[in-house]
Amino acid sequence: MDNVRGGLTVYFEEPFWVGIFERFCDGKLSVAKITFGAEPKDYEIQAFILKYYYRLRFSPAVAAAAKELKKNPKRMQREARKQLKDTGIGTKSQQALKLQQEQGKQERKQKSREQKLAEAERMFELKQQKKREKHRGH
Repeated sequence: MDNVRGGLTVYFEEPFWVGIFERFCDGKLSVAKITFGAEPKDYEIQAFILKYYYRLRFSPAVAAAAKELKKNPKRMQREARKQLKDTGIGTKSQQALKLQQEQGKQERKQKSREQKLAEAERMFELKQQKKREKHRGH
């Protein structure tokens, strides 16, 4: 059976509030980043998750160590309080986001290269056609 977990970290990254969605599935971590703008309220975050979660673009999966979930409730409370004080995101999350960014960059490069080649081909054909039209009368 699949073991799926998710988490959301909201923090202030000058000048906007940013949310990092983390999804653990079968020992792999995928991450999506969303910029909220103004500080979001709890009910706004919940509404966002319900409405847009399936539209989020998660990064490619990165291997991550699975953590044991069974903990003492008081320990979980202390850890939650500690996470609220901490700022920033985990290094695995940062790696996953960086991987997603690099993939987007590669896709953009590929697309622009294809467009550039297509434009050069079009211009070449246009020059050839003009050249043929000039010699048509002779």
